[in-house]
Amino acid sequence: MSFKVGMLCAALVGSLACAAAAQEASTTDRVEMVKESFASSKKALRSYQWIQTVGLSIGGEEKVKQQYTCYYGAEGSLQKVPVAADAKEEKKRGLRGKVVESKKAEVQASLKSAVALLDQYTPIEPARIEAAKTAGTVSVSVPDKAGLVRVTIKNYLKPGDEVEIAVDGAVLKGVKIASMLEDKSPVTASVTYASLPDGTRYPDAQALDLKSQNLSVNVKNSGYKKQAP
Repeated sequence: MSFKVGMLCAALVGSLACAAAAQEASTTDRVEMVKESFASSKKALRSYQWIQTVGLSIGGEEKVKQQYTCYYGAEGSLQKVPVAADAKEEKKRGLRGKVVESKKAEVQASLKSAVALLDQYTPIEPARIEAAKTAGTVSVSVPDKAGLVRVTIKNYLKPGDEVEIAVDGAVLKGVKIASMLEDKSPVTASVTYASLPDGTRYPDAQALDLKSQNLSVNVKNSGYKKQAP
């Protein structure tokens, strides 16, 4: 009897070990798939230019809107060229004008800081995913009811931050981010991905919330077209 129990236990241990090995292989495969998705998307987007529209709202009221022509330079870094506004804003004079200009400069600084943070997380860098995998800070969920799998990376860019990448099979769907600004103010952000006609995945819309300042930033990328050779 004890021999049978021993055999059963050995079989059970072997089964659990096989299941664990299969789960580890599945996790590794999923992480590699996510890395490849971001790498191929960034490579394909280097041949495009597009328009990025950025809006900053305070207390739900839009205060600033700016457009940029975006493209990747020869060295591979993202370039943003401001698009000139159609009409010049009328400047107020005197003390009131100085207050308005000071507030405007403060808002512009907040916008610049928020967009810079978004750019640090868009796109997610395959090398950082690999580093997180090596450090053991990557986890992969089971598919949810919609079939989405979530790859979560802790300490992706900064200590204490978290990135959650949603994929449907091999298709990149979106990214959620929990991070902080230089002053440690907590920030949440999201990126929604879509497909160009040739299948290239790109960050269609980005949103950032800085609740401590009642500030939000919304980014829309559109008008993609191939750059001239």
